[in-house]
Amino acid sequence: VQLVESGGGLVQAGGSLILSCSASVSTFSINAMCWYRQAPGKQRELVAAITSGGGSTNYADSVKGRFTISRDNAKNTLYLQMNSLKPEDTAVYYCNREPTARQFNWGQGTQVTVSS
Repeated sequence: VQLVESGGGLVQAGGSLILSCSASVSTFSINAMCWYRQAPGKQRELVAAITSGGGSTNYADSVKGRFTISRDNAKNTLYLQMNSLKPEDTAVYYCNREPTARQFNWGQGTQVTVSS
């Protein structure tokens, strides 16, 4: 299984980015998926989650109302729309299964840097 995250970059505070996660796994569509992030010197944290069919989502309080997780099972791709970005959103962003499931091999992640 390979997870490839993309779409990160440098953006000013208040800006937006769309992250993508391409999964080379035939069972993508039956897995709940999540976005995680890890800031320098901090533990990896769960940012957003989506059920296998996309009908239900959950967000960390710190991103609620600003981030939107979605998926396209036909393309084996997970997305994260990030609006109203803040400097504290600066981190490497990863996708993977939900924390209670056996994780796929972690990808390289995509760096998001928000300048003030």
